Amino acid sequence: MVKVSVVIPVYNVEDFLGECLDSIVNQTLEDIEIICVNDGSKDNSLNILNEYASKDNRFTIISQENGGHAAATNKGMSLAKGKYLFLMDSDDVLDVTALEKTYNLAEEKNADFVIFQAINYYMDKDEYVKAENYSMNGLADYVGDNVFNYKDIKDFIFKIAVTPWSKLYNNEFIKKAGAKFPEGLIFDDNVFFYEVLFNAKRIAFYREHLFKRRWYSSSSTTAGDKRFADTIEINNLIINVFIKYGLFDEFKDVLFNRKIKIVYMRFTKVKCEFKSYFYDKMKEDFESMLTDDIYDGFLDCLSFRNKSIFENVISSSSCKEFMLMMEIFHLNNRINNLNSENIYLKQLNKELLSSNSWKITKPLRKIRNLK
Repeated sequence: MVKVSVVIPVYNVEDFLGECLDSIVNQTLEDIEIICVNDGSKDNSLNILNEYASKDNRFTIISQENGGHAAATNKGMSLAKGKYLFLMDSDDVLDVTALEKTYNLAEEKNADFVIFQAINYYMDKDEYVKAENYSMNGLADYVGDNVFNYKDIKDFIFKIAVTPWSKLYNNEFIKKAGAKFPEGLIFDDNVFFYEVLFNAKRIAFYREHLFKRRWYSSSSTTAGDKRFADTIEINNLIINVFIKYGLFDEFKDVLFNRKIKIVYMRFTKVKCEFKSYFYDKMKEDFESMLTDDIYDGFLDCLSFRNKSIFENVISSSSCKEFMLMMEIFHLNNRINNLNSENIYLKQLNKELLSSNSWKITKPLRKIRNLK
């Protein structure tokens, strides 16, 4: 049995694939298999894969019709024979020591999976950023070197990066959990993550940035295209996972607010030509929430902002009207903030003028004496 199976779904990434594969074939842990699933690429990706495979017998190349990231990853996972499983993105880069370091920790801790840190790389700016969402320093500080599970870190459940490429999984554990990616949707790693998290009994954290996450405009998670509406179904599937494991009542307030917040955030990032499509899907889903028993009393759980978003979606008759209503909402918020700031400054000014402090009033006395 090989130590680690690396699964790489590949679709039209000829510009980045070589760097990705180099970071895998040069791993200091050499006892690995590399399963690449070509998901109907139309560029030179398959030729690149075949070239690498011709030089390294650790490669297995599978080609299939385009079915999306989830379908390709699920296919690769079904073929994985290693003790551990690593799910790689074909446009990113893994530190060459990552598999060895996380494998050793997983063995030492008998972990169901190991979490490690990642760094953002913004291509347009050629800039590296250690952001908290992938660094997870709060979680790292809290758990230290201890083994933990979700019950130990309930305050951090929604602060862990859901990305599969920042984890090394015990392969047998994944198979027993039956965790798969929901096919036909983007943002699919959210559902997979919570399935895995709630099944895991032993999790370990490796505190080092071992993964370079590449951000660029044509990536599926930044493209802002029609698929962004998938976030609506993804959030519903996440809620279903919490229901499945009997955790819904405990976390429903957070789940309700996260759903409204994330769905609206994706709406703001979708391109103009797809906003009406997204709005129609959002309105349909929000209207269904009013009659679904799961959402009974959910309006009382929403923050002022999220409740306003929801009510504006429900009451608007078109995407244009909804956007205008949200523009008014944001302008009113800005006015209220300015008014609050004005009241604070007036009070501060009053306190300064009436103060008996010599240091504060001396400049004022000088001004008065000049008159």
